[in-house]
Amino acid sequence: MSDQPAPLGSVLRAAPPDRLPEVAAEHLRRHFAADTVEVLLPDLTFTRLHPLLGQEDRPDAAAFRCFGSQRPGAERVNGGPVRLYLPLSCWGERLGVLRVDLPDHLDDDLRERLDADADDLATALRAVATTTDRYRRAQRRARLTMAAELQWDLLPGRSLGDDRFLIAGQLEPAYDVRGDHFDWAVEGDKLTVTVLNGCGDGMEAALLTSLAVNAMRNARRCGADIIEQAELASDAVHSRYGGALHAATLLLEIDLVGGGVAAVDAGSPHCLIARNGETEKVPLEEQLPLGMFAEAHYEIQRFRLEPGDRMLVISDGVHAAAPGGLPHYGESALFSTIRRTRLQPATEAVGTVMRGLRDYHAGAEPEDDAVTVCLDWRR
Repeated sequence: MSDQPAPLGSVLRAAPPDRLPEVAAEHLRRHFAADTVEVLLPDLTFTRLHPLLGQEDRPDAAAFRCFGSQRPGAERVNGGPVRLYLPLSCWGERLGVLRVDLPDHLDDDLRERLDADADDLATALRAVATTTDRYRRAQRRARLTMAAELQWDLLPGRSLGDDRFLIAGQLEPAYDVRGDHFDWAVEGDKLTVTVLNGCGDGMEAALLTSLAVNAMRNARRCGADIIEQAELASDAVHSRYGGALHAATLLLEIDLVGGGVAAVDAGSPHCLIARNGETEKVPLEEQLPLGMFAEAHYEIQRFRLEPGDRMLVISDGVHAAAPGGLPHYGESALFSTIRRTRLQPATEAVGTVMRGLRDYHAGAEPEDDAVTVCLDWRR
């Protein structure tokens, strides 16, 4: 083993974007005497991990625990090599798991160097996400509808975080999502979050949402506040559809230092706060959906997060779901599902809420698509 192996990051930067797993595996075999190396990526529903280098045989429970907890793990394989599981994450986004089989000796220095290599691989995978289809194709278990293709491509990511916060989002049904969407951006101590529910079905709903999201991004990137973002997006949607279609949207601007939240409630997404074991809906006055009328004007409403709070934003596909004439999911089972997420990070909590929604349908086909966004404020 070389005393000072070349940094993996520099090797990956010189590699073709679609060959990062092979290059990383060769690096680990050469410099760390690794036996078997595997890179595992999650599917779109975050329910399974799929290998990029070898053949898929059976689910790897230890790898999935590593992915969910974002903590390294190790186990001995049949009394032989040590199998190390390292999370692949970048700026709070979970990308997958690096699995490495090593000789018997695994000291703290070696583990630290492998942790650094896993970070380099994760950063590289994030950087090349739009330059090759290999990794996106590996995450698909079925063909996406065209509407879903637009929605997934429009997302900012699946999670984001640092020592101040962790935010995550999930779309359902993953392969047939239509008008529901989420977006976020962090700059300094400000986090902007939007959740949208474009009306209509199929491609029409996806195109409507895409127009609204990009209009809000255009305003935000010019330094506009959430009122101007909402008004520009509303004008853009109305100009295109003349009021026939609109996008129900909740815009939030969060102070990551003090916990103050400015909100523009332009439609149906609901905001909930879980605090000290109790969950309550934030009482916001609903204003007009984006694009319903020309030259619409919006007002900011304010509330505050407390340290340790969990905030969830859910579209009407979640809170208003009423399969088979049951009470709305948001009026009955949702709060008990949220309580079950108490010990989970936001990245796991969104999946728990969506699984609870699927269980509530008891096999019936959902009538609407759905989005859940979960924010943990760590201050």
